[in-house]
Amino acid sequence: MNSWEAVVLGLVQGLTEFLPISSSAHLSIVGQLLGDVDPGAAFTAITQIGTETAVLLYFRRDIRQICVAWWKAVRGDAGTDWRSRMGAHDLHARMAWFIALGSVPIVILGLLFQDAIETNLRNLWITVAMLALFGVLLGVADRVGRKVRPLDDLTPASAVGYGFAQALALIPGVSRSGGTITAGLLMGFTREAAARYSFLLAIPAVLGSGFFQLAKSVADGPEPGSPGAGATLVATLIAFVVGYLVIIVFLKIISTYSYRPFVWYRLGLAAVVSVMLVTGVLTA
Repeated sequence: MNSWEAVVLGLVQGLTEFLPISSSAHLSIVGQLLGDVDPGAAFTAITQIGTETAVLLYFRRDIRQICVAWWKAVRGDAGTDWRSRMGAHDLHARMAWFIALGSVPIVILGLLFQDAIETNLRNLWITVAMLALFGVLLGVADRVGRKVRPLDDLTPASAVGYGFAQALALIPGVSRSGGTITAGLLMGFTREAAARYSFLLAIPAVLGSGFFQLAKSVADGPEPGSPGAGATLVATLIAFVVGYLVIIVFLKIISTYSYRPFVWYRLGLAAVVSVMLVTGVLTA
């Protein structure tokens, strides 16, 4: 992969990571069109470090409040009983536990199905099906969801629900933000609440996956045909800059408009990729 191809894939990652349209699907499709090869799960995971760094920067005050409140609750500042230590009196402290709880499903399922995630599940026909199916589900959720619950209403049960929705994004085409936002809307949360928790919930899982794949690539060497270290670094840096700008715009858009444009985009992309697969432009 040369520098300009790395820049293009970095742009794709940054533009699509936080939108409910599946960044992994876009990287797979664009990667084939550029270099006639899927960039791979490792490249996808490592470049997501860039976009998650953008999340850390944008939500730095929220993250600081969550970490400080959690530590104070754990050490017993608000009381030494177990409810106080679990953050019963502080939303930010509870949020730390909810993020941890919501991260459990993707960790377990990611380890159990690692081989399938890196190979068979990257088949583009599966990606097409997931783009269409979860596009429809997002549209339905946005239409029927009550959209009245603020983030304060988060409970252990809803945190686990978000977590399983996030875990579905291990399959390219589902979309991490799309899956969690769909779940949030179906549970009655507002668009903004669902999106903000989606961003925060993704931090441990995405950074963990990215650094795991990075360590694996360093230890075992890159897979044959995968992008080199230089190209991956360029793409990651580009993804960080573009991703930060996308967060700002996306959070403003969803406070005013519906998710309908993203639904139609997913369905249109699924149709276009299907035609490209049938005609041989892309290989499944």
